[in-house]
Order: sequence, then C-alpha cells, then structure tokens
Amino acid sequence: MARFVRQEGDNQEAKYLYCIIKCSGERTFNSVQAVGGLSDKVHTVVLGDLAVVVSDSPDMKYDSTRANMIAHQKVIERMMEEGFTVLPMRFGTVTTKGAATPVEDIRHKLLESRAQEFEDLYEDMDGRAELGLKALWRDEKAIFDEIVAENREIRKLRDSLLPHMARSPEATHFDRLRVGELVKTAMDRKRQREAKKLLSRFRPIAERIRENRIIMDRMVLNAAFLVEREREGNCDEAVRKLDEELGERMVLKYTGPTPPFNFCEIVVTWDEE
Repeated sequence: MARFVRQEGDNQEAKYLYCIIKCSGERTFNSVQAVGGLSDKVHTVVLGDLAVVVSDSPDMKYDSTRANMIAHQKVIERMMEEGFTVLPMRFGTVTTKGAATPVEDIRHKLLESRAQEFEDLYEDMDGRAELGLKALWRDEKAIFDEIVAENREIRKLRDSLLPHMARSPEATHFDRLRVGELVKTAMDRKRQREAKKLLSRFRPIAERIRENRIIMDRMVLNAAFLVEREREGNCDEAVRKLDEELGERMVLKYTGPTPPFNFCEIVVTWDEE
C-alpha cells in the first residue's frame, strides 16, 4: 500500500479523484476510507452541476495494491448508494503541482474544459448499472471427453498413441503436441459457440455488452452488461433460467449492480488539459 507520513497541520498538495457525479453543492461523505489509508473525509469539488469526488492526497503515484484498488471502488460504490449516477475515474488519478491549486485545476482543466463530454457520458450512464456474468464449465474432463467424441481427427490421433504409451516420452513428443494443439483449437471453438448462446439471452435486455478476457481454461464467458435499472430484474431472471438449464454443466457467477467500469472510465492527463 502506498503510504506517507503527514506532519500535523500539513496541507495536502494534491487531490485524489474517484468519479464524477451530478451535484451542485459541496458535499462531504463520512465513514468511507480514502485511497492510501488516509482518514481525511471524501468530499466534492463542484463547478455548476458537475462535481468530482475527491480526497486530499500527496502528489504521488499510487501502487495498484489490492487495498488501494478496493478503496477506490468502495468510494465509487458509496456514491451509488447515495443515489448518484457515477462516471468512474481511472484508478490512481491525482492532480499534479502547478501554478493553480488542485481545486482550481479540477474545476477549470477538467470540469470546465470537458463539460460537454461529461454531460454526454452522464446521459449514457444515467439510470443504468453494470452487471457481470462469468460462466465456467463445471467438469473440465467431461468437456475434454466431449471434444474427443466430437472430433474424429483428435480421436484417431489419440488412439494411435495408446499402443506406444510405454515408449519414452521423447518418442511420442510431437504426436502429443499435435493432440494438445487440436484439443485447444476445438475447446476454443466450443467455448465461442457456448458463449454466443449464453449472450443471446442478454442481447434483448442489455443496452451494451462487453466480453472481457478469458482468464482460465474452464471459463466460457467473462462478460459485463450495461442495463437500465428497471431491467435489472429481467437480467436476474435470465441468469436464474440459465442456472436451471445449465447448472449441471456450468457454474455461473453473477455480480452487480456495480459502477460501470467496463463502459465508462475517465482518463486525465493534466499537462494536456
């Protein structure tokens, strides 16, 4: 975790930024931990009806530790709990030293200069939330057996290896590599087909869908949905039905509502503003 020592009475020279909300008055939010383990209150910097949620910070780069990342997310989630539509900032966004104060930089280099961009983003995100779905094959061996049964070339090559299994590994090295390549290709195709079927249930419900990186062999789908709040129940029901139909074959991990990190992330480069 990024840490620093603050002397009593020390004035923070920067602000850490979490998200943008619609809020025309200054607000302070208690009982929420700022990034970096600071005890300072999370508050807003306002211009017109736009506000940036911030906390006091030194001018520094924050490490992407689990604690810091969770703190960043928790502050944004707190804004959602307060009823705000949020436009998340990229983790680690901190004002830098310059001629102006951090508050002036936020108001003029960010809120004023990019006001129309933020208004458009707000319209896109207002009344919507992100829901996430991960689908994993329950039994990877059963999927392998399906692939072998469905693919004649894999089956033939595997069977040709069986009489030679007592030979040294070097003797069958290239054939085993070939089987592995064929299985991987077949598994990728099966994953794509099954992911497409899963997503077809959500295309009529979600305004946007983002397919994220597959992070393990068992994973079939790693998706995020941007859904109108009034349609969250439809998404819940679609997941429930899938679980009933596929529960013996797949494990479904459903999350949300969460801030729309997959559909909105504001990036700031202060020297370009």
